[in-house]
Formats: sequence, structure tokens, C-alpha cells
Amino acid sequence: MTTMTTITKISLGKNGPLVSKLGLGCMRMSPVWGNKGSDENESIATIQQALDSGINFLNTGDFYGHGHNELLVGKAIKGRRDDAFISVKFGGIIYGGQFIGLDLRPIAIKNFINYSLVRLGIDTIDLYQPCRLDNSVPLEDVIGTVADLIKEGKVRYLGVSEITADQLRKANSVHPVTALEIGYSLADRQIEKDLLPTAKELGIGVVAFANTAEGLLTGEMKAPLAANDYHNHFSRFQGENLVKNLEKVEVLKTMAKEKGSTPTQLAIAWVNAQGDHIMPLVSMSRRSRLPENIQAMEISFTPEEMNTLNTHFSPGAILGGTYLQR
Repeated sequence: MTTMTTITKISLGKNGPLVSKLGLGCMRMSPVWGNKGSDENESIATIQQALDSGINFLNTGDFYGHGHNELLVGKAIKGRRDDAFISVKFGGIIYGGQFIGLDLRPIAIKNFINYSLVRLGIDTIDLYQPCRLDNSVPLEDVIGTVADLIKEGKVRYLGVSEITADQLRKANSVHPVTALEIGYSLADRQIEKDLLPTAKELGIGVVAFANTAEGLLTGEMKAPLAANDYHNHFSRFQGENLVKNLEKVEVLKTMAKEKGSTPTQLAIAWVNAQGDHIMPLVSMSRRSRLPENIQAMEISFTPEEMNTLNTHFSPGAILGGTYLQR
């Protein structure tokens, strides 16, 4: 049974396409970053129910599960291509389950996209973006290659991910950037100083992932973590850092109880409230998660509640970092 809640549509950037204000992150449907993936039939059903609910923004990467994620998304959208807006990240090289580097050479990008199009079963990718940028290839060459693919009709819009404000300006000067994908949450607010204002100034939409800060803000985490928990690789979840960070989360849990919501919903709602140009990108792999996350988009905060959250989770209040903070 699908939810009847109406998802608001926004323009992705000042001159961009109309997309759902809530995006579906498909990464965790495949084996990646220590995640074992999910039941394929349930994942496909989740994507299809999301589309039925009005969530048209689907985010994937060609290196998620070594192409498995794109194949899965392709199966889910077969016969209903027009219902979906497909965002693809490229450039990441995975070996033995580990991220070992980037390949952003123009010749590699032109190779990557052809495999993505075949796996997805489509002719054009809506939003195509390097997963991040390094200094191995000039930024102008990376962005210029995607611009060429747009001219060829293989890509509709240019996106960028996990970059600095200076890189964003430079990329946008080579070809108009439609969207910036970046980690953003109550626990990760460092982008508010330079990157978010730059994106807003340039009229670039923001696709904000990791709204619960890798699970920290769900209210379900307890210290210490199991020895085999992948979170142990990140300083945020180690020792006293985790203990003190979880103490911070108690405020979110208390507010959620008062509002009849979950901490996860409030974490998503806070991101949603940061502006009409910001889209929460929420990872889901089960249909049962859809109603809760969709309902989060309807939650509003009083000025007092927003002040409490912004004060309690001020930039730097959460100790340690994750791989998002290189």
C-alpha cells in the first residue's frame, strides 16, 4: 500500500529541472562501505513505491556495488523512465571493498558513462557528477568532459559532489552547475561558512546526504559499538567521543518525543528547513521506511525549537569526524 502524502516539488537550482524536495539515496541497496546490501526484490519495490509517492530523484553511483546499484535502479525504472530523475556519481575506484582512489581522466569518464547507460537501461543520465575532485586531473578537464557529454545528449545536467567553495566557483565558470551533493546534518555544519552561501549565490541546488550523520542522530546508537561495527573506523564513534556525542543526541530525542516524532524525522526535517534550494537525500532500502521519512518533510519547528537545535548542535559541537570530513 503506497502513502498518499504529496511530495513538494522544487527547482533543482535556479535554472534546473523540477524534482521532488525529498531524494532517495540508493547506495545502501548494494554492498558498499561495509554494508552488505539488501534484498534485491525489496529494494526494487522500495524504489517503485518511492516513485509512486512522488519521489522522483534517485541517486546512485557507478561504483556502488561495482555497478550492481545501477543495474538495480535500471530494473526498478524499466517501463517508467519518465517518472524518475537519475543522478549518477562517477570516478570512484573500489577494490576489495575499499575506496582506493579516483580516475577522473576524460577518457575514463567517457568510458564510465557508456557502462552506466547500459546498466541503467537509459539513453540519457539526468544529473552526472564526479564523486569528488582531486588534483590528478585539472578541474577544467573533468567539468569540460561532462559538458561535452551534455552536448552529445548523454547527460542533461552537471552536478558536483564533496568539493570546496573555490572549486564550486571554478566548476560553475566552466559550465553551469545545477546541483551540489554534500553531507549536511545537525552534526556536520562546517559547510555553512563558505560552501552553502556560495551555492546559494550561484543559484545551485544542494542535495544534502547523511542527514542522520551516519546514524548518530537516529537515537538508536549506544556506546560502546560492537567490535565489528564499521562506524568504529570513524573518530566520531570512538571512545569518549561517542559517549559525549550521544549525550548531545539526548536533546534531539527529547524534542522528538515532545513533537510525537522520531529523532531521525527531526534530523531530516531540520535539513529540509534550511532552504527551498536544499533537498534532503535519504537512504532507504525497505518500503517500511518510506512513510516515516516522507512524513518528516511535513514537520516544522517553532523559532524556539530551531534555536534550541542550532545552539545545541552548533558547528563543532559534535566531536570527531567521518570520512566526509577529509
